[in-house]
Amino acid sequence: MMARPSPWPGRGFKLGGMNYLAHLHLGGDAPAELLGSLYGDFVKGPLAGQWPAAIEAGIALHRRIDAFTDSHPLQARARARFPAERRRVAGIFLDLFFDHCLARDWQRYSDQPLQGFTDRVYQVLAAEPQLPGSLQRIAPRMAAQDWLGSYQEFEVLGQVIAGMSRRLSRPRLLDGGLEDLRRLYEPLSEDFSAFYPALMAFAQDQREALLQPAR
Repeated sequence: MMARPSPWPGRGFKLGGMNYLAHLHLGGDAPAELLGSLYGDFVKGPLAGQWPAAIEAGIALHRRIDAFTDSHPLQARARARFPAERRRVAGIFLDLFFDHCLARDWQRYSDQPLQGFTDRVYQVLAAEPQLPGSLQRIAPRMAAQDWLGSYQEFEVLGQVIAGMSRRLSRPRLLDGGLEDLRRLYEPLSEDFSAFYPALMAFAQDQREALLQPAR
């Protein structure tokens, strides 16, 4: 799901594929939009017609959402809450925690039940005969283990962090992250509540610019 990282991450070091739920929620409900929202973590490089136009628009939206998030002052404030020694990897923990907040508070941001939404995502993935990269391999596990819905439970984040650590060249790089999230639970929840409506508005504007011409 990711390229092997350098053992010495630079500023803003991130791993792909930790905020699936937010991208799916922000990217739109049509099957091509849902696929594009996920493909953004698995398709790299220029978009040159390899995928249908609506899917490529979803991938482009995914990238714009990431850029907006990484540069937003509220994200900088949230990253600054972490100890200095983990600040370079704070974006990893925020991606995970903000998906937890979204799952936990889902009814504030969506009119449909979370399980109904996640079931539809899994159905769309199952119906697609050719998924990019390692998504083809992990999509069945994502559905069987309900990765998206499981983020409602805070302790699941510990399992995810442990799984990511096993894939890193420096396995202890993420040590202490879950404890940070536990300690910072309330202020980071407030950061999410302040930031996510702005992200929703940005994503809606970008969808109108990107997705409508692709249909």
